[in-house]
Amino acid sequence: MDILIKGTVIPVTGPGEILRDGVVAVRDGKIVYVGRPEGLNGFTPERVIGGAETAVLPGLVNAHTHAAMTLFRSYADDLPLMDWLKEEIWPLENRLEAADVYRGTILACVEMLLGGTTTFADMYFFMNEVAAAVQESGMRASLCRGLIGVAPNAEEALAESREFVAAWHGKAGGRISCMLGPHAPYTCPPEYLKKVAAAAAELGVGIHIHVAETRRETADILKQYGCSPVGLLNVCGLLDAPVLAAHCVHVSPADIEILAKKGTAVAHNPESNMKLGSGIAPITDLLDAGVTIGLGTDGAASNNNLDMLEEMRSAALLQKAAREDPTALPAYKALQMATIGGARALGMGEMIGTIETGKRADLILIDLRKPHFYPPHDVVAHVVYAARASDVRTVMVDGQVVVDGGQVLTVNVETVLDNIRESALRLVGRPRERSLL
Repeated sequence: MDILIKGTVIPVTGPGEILRDGVVAVRDGKIVYVGRPEGLNGFTPERVIGGAETAVLPGLVNAHTHAAMTLFRSYADDLPLMDWLKEEIWPLENRLEAADVYRGTILACVEMLLGGTTTFADMYFFMNEVAAAVQESGMRASLCRGLIGVAPNAEEALAESREFVAAWHGKAGGRISCMLGPHAPYTCPPEYLKKVAAAAAELGVGIHIHVAETRRETADILKQYGCSPVGLLNVCGLLDAPVLAAHCVHVSPADIEILAKKGTAVAHNPESNMKLGSGIAPITDLLDAGVTIGLGTDGAASNNNLDMLEEMRSAALLQKAAREDPTALPAYKALQMATIGGARALGMGEMIGTIETGKRADLILIDLRKPHFYPPHDVVAHVVYAARASDVRTVMVDGQVVVDGGQVLTVNVETVLDNIRESALRLVGRPRERSLL
């Protein structure tokens, strides 16, 4: 279908390239024109969407999450990371069944789509079910099976990862790509990391891993191996592959130099890092060094939502507060992190992340006719500092409209909610009631 989109076009190709009263033409899943209406040259659309008070942006890219952890949203809050994982999350995850992971993932897809996220990077298990949910929802995703190198099934999990790559890489019309997912340096010893690096090179895929998330992790790795987590990955040869490093909160100048030299991308998760008390990543230093930065929500159990608009605002404000500098992370840079930065971090920068002729039509439309967008001084500042997920009206992935008028078209949302309730009751019983004393 030929679709014409009208509005204020924010292509994220440069702060001076915003088009007020611009248009975007879409044909066969691709963007075929971006510019003024008079340049359309006879393009006759079958559908016209948007309008004068609409912002048109690239779809948002959630560069790090664990989608099915929507099942544990608000279950175990206000705990340090390792206590949260060992005492609450990991025991529950041991009870998960394939159907639960599918249900948690499809709920995450619904939530992300409604908030303008069109692409996400996921690390979990029962990944065939995750891929099926992505395929059904119409989203784009980079998926990997989480690998725990110290677990009894470490070798089996790596074999399953190979099978998953063979089954799903490039599937769903090219909307699904795969990586390998060693969990972290503290759960994957050096010899296992070397095996993962070799497998990634053989399969021609990237690697998604948690790195330097907490001060304790960094200190433990230094004590055990005599180097930082980043240094350990470098020694193991892991950074010779395309790597998506989630968090990188506690990285030194020397670590940043390694990341920049190796071309390692970082997924910044400000709200999860704040909630778990992990610290504040030195994002401005990483950006200054030329490191590619994407923005992620992490799982809904440690956030507690998957709202990338909110994540942009938090990312910008957190750097300003930490540096006591209001110029530390301007709105446009935050928007870049949530779009083209994330796309590049996932190895998709040539395909999505900006609104340019020839790229896939992953687009979102935000309704600017809202009190919190008035007066209309600066549309980018409005999107980053004032927008809410509920402002997203239309979402397109690969040229297909998957959210229209704020309604998801690909999934029955009521069924999704009912199924999640059923899985949650099986996993944890009735909702917890906390004392008010």
